[in-house]
Amino acid sequence: MLKLHHAPNSRAGRILWLLEELELPYEINSMKFHPSDLKSDEHRSRHPLGRIPVLEDEEVIIYESGAIVEYILARHAPGKLKPAITSKLFPSYLQWFHYCEGMVMPAMNTIVVQTIILPEERRNAEILGQAQRLLSKSLIPVNESLENKKYLIGDFSAVDIMLGHSLYMSKKLKCVNEELINILNYLSRIEARPCFQKAINYNKQGS
Repeated sequence: MLKLHHAPNSRAGRILWLLEELELPYEINSMKFHPSDLKSDEHRSRHPLGRIPVLEDEEVIIYESGAIVEYILARHAPGKLKPAITSKLFPSYLQWFHYCEGMVMPAMNTIVVQTIILPEERRNAEILGQAQRLLSKSLIPVNESLENKKYLIGDFSAVDIMLGHSLYMSKKLKCVNEELINILNYLSRIEARPCFQKAINYNKQGS
């Protein structure tokens, strides 16, 4: 059975959401988002930097949320939630799948560090402002692409789990302004999905 090492308010929510959408059996190792758990010798044996998510599948241990998504689809759900290589949607799928970690998450990570993780006396308003502007710019092409679409490539796919989760987190950080109406409407559809609700509630509560 698949085993997900999970901590609340993290990218592990993506993997839990995917497992729910695919109706795959799994178990969860619930961890605190704290060095006492993440930097333990036990967890470093799974991930050398002590991060999450980590997925175990018998003898396989794999980390990086995008890699885990691709692994699950290839090994446990072939043909599901991903267009065929020959499909005209495949290039768009690839683009938005990687746009998530390439453009959206770096700025968001900086915002989280500068508003949540660092103590107030160590925060830098200039660095925060730069990250907020970069994130705002990176969301504009996504908003434009969602015009007249229900999901990022039309039908719901794993790219919605990757980038959709990041957009949800951007909204939580108050970085999705009212002008990004397509993203806001898209997030309403995402948040209404029962599998998303189950995953994100677990992600919030860690239980």
